Amino acid sequence: MPPTKLDHCVIHVADWERSNKFYAEVLGAELVPRPAGWAYRFGDKQLNVHGPGVKPAEVARLPVQPGNSDLCFEWDGPIADAIAHLRAHDVTIERGPMQRFGAKGPGTSVYFRDPDGSLMEFMSYRP
Repeated sequence: MPPTKLDHCVIHVADWERSNKFYAEVLGAELVPRPAGWAYRFGDKQLNVHGPGVKPAEVARLPVQPGNSDLCFEWDGPIADAIAHLRAHDVTIERGPMQRFGAKGPGTSVYFRDPDGSLMEFMSYRP
């Protein structure tokens, strides 16, 4: 079998303006306009976004709902900088910093929520 890699995931938001601002300013997403709604791109990975006006394909047994996602983003720097970044954007840290295990092995994480209540995580692999 040839190697595979993650292309995209799907999240659902309740308010485009509020979510677009959060994902662009707090998470650094490139906002990609779609025929209905938006996608959030992070380098070569993408979050396809279901929200007001989007009719998702009837494939998922249980479509993702606003506030029902759990996503981790790698923070390319010390976790203290991630904490300062979240505080500068008035984002409440729910837990952390704490040791976790991610795609690259052990790291340090902080947890917070997007505007719909989905769980977000910044993970740093730096000591």
